[in-house]
Amino acid sequence: MTEHVLRQLLESVRAGKESVDGAVRRLRSMPFEDLGFAKVDHHRAMRCGFPEVVYCEGKSDQQAAIIFERCAEGGGNVLATRATPQVYAHIVSQLPRAEYHETARTITLRQCEKVPCDGTIAVICAGTSDMPVAEEARVTCEIMDQTVATFYDVGVAGIHRLLAHSAALQSASVAVVAAGMEGALASVVGGLVSCPVIAVPTSVGYGASFRGLAALLAMLNSCAAGVTVVNIDNGFGAGYAASLINRRRDAAVAADQTPLPGRERAG
Repeated sequence: MTEHVLRQLLESVRAGKESVDGAVRRLRSMPFEDLGFAKVDHHRAMRCGFPEVVYCEGKSDQQAAIIFERCAEGGGNVLATRATPQVYAHIVSQLPRAEYHETARTITLRQCEKVPCDGTIAVICAGTSDMPVAEEARVTCEIMDQTVATFYDVGVAGIHRLLAHSAALQSASVAVVAAGMEGALASVVGGLVSCPVIAVPTSVGYGASFRGLAALLAMLNSCAAGVTVVNIDNGFGAGYAASLINRRRDAAVAADQTPLPGRERAG
């Protein structure tokens, strides 16, 4: 249950539109609901700013679908990652508004009106083979109400492709960079922009890339200041972190523009 939904429920009780017993029934699953095979965290949106995300890999199609549906009952937006079309088929039969994003392997359900932040998150990937990870980051950012600009297939093998977007990259509030092979793109982007860069090593490359380990180590050893690194192929983690950073930035900008009580801002 999101804070917005909880406030609506309490207001309904105060206005006499909802009985106390009815409200208790709706709150009974707080802060979590035990399904036997999973404990769904219904409090997470209030604690962390976004509901629990369903990681589908390793779960049965039915388990993933049930968890998704329980999350949806809280009234907030819902995201599932590493989802197959089979999981989506289970979910969409019960929640027709759910969307499947094939390249990202994600399922989203938007139930809250979008209130985007002012800043833009740049999602960048080195090659077309890195797009699934970049798309997972993009979908995560967008379901968390972020504005996203994508820059795909701009790897260092043809650096002019990246430099053609220099102005747009420099206007971003946060950058997510997905790259495999030697993972050099994150360092290059880090040397071009003043915003935080979240690097995502991907498991793309020939044998000596060690399924993303080479890119991971290269990104961890980046000489560009401001580059931080998430786990191999973790587009979701990068998108989530970027969204939190941009939310904080937006809140800080809004606070800076609010006049202090008893005096006007200097202008």
